[in-house]
Amino acid sequence: MNDLIVRIADDHDIDNIAGLFDLYRQFYGQESDCVLAYEFIKNRIEREESVVFLAMEKGVSIGFCQLYPSFCSVDAMPIYILYDLYVKPEYRKHGVARKLMLAAEEHAIKSGKKRLELSTAKNNHSAQKLYESLGWVKDEVFLCYSRDVKG
Repeated sequence: MNDLIVRIADDHDIDNIAGLFDLYRQFYGQESDCVLAYEFIKNRIEREESVVFLAMEKGVSIGFCQLYPSFCSVDAMPIYILYDLYVKPEYRKHGVARKLMLAAEEHAIKSGKKRLELSTAKNNHSAQKLYESLGWVKDEVFLCYSRDVKG
């Protein structure tokens, strides 16, 4: 992957990222919905509600990661939540996800964030191995809960 480029996406990249985002959602069991994927990514980028990194190989979009700004009240500091990380299956095991994560970390440092946080499926062992190889530490103190509220 000598021609691999990772950069922050802008509004010119919405179509490419939307396609990857639709594949990402399908990976997690959602039905394909290209319109929803496009609108969601378009809104995040145009409203500057997230930072999206795009990985490209020879002009082809092959992966992305998305950071959402948040805060840690205890530390009274801003943080990023790395919520989405996806690489097309045929490009996995070539360092693309690693490069995306390193770009996200560098951006977080430059942006003055206290830390990055993420969660992953308990059975996603390849992702866990990657995270731990990059110095991420599994939280052994807190449990995470969620509740759908359909507003």
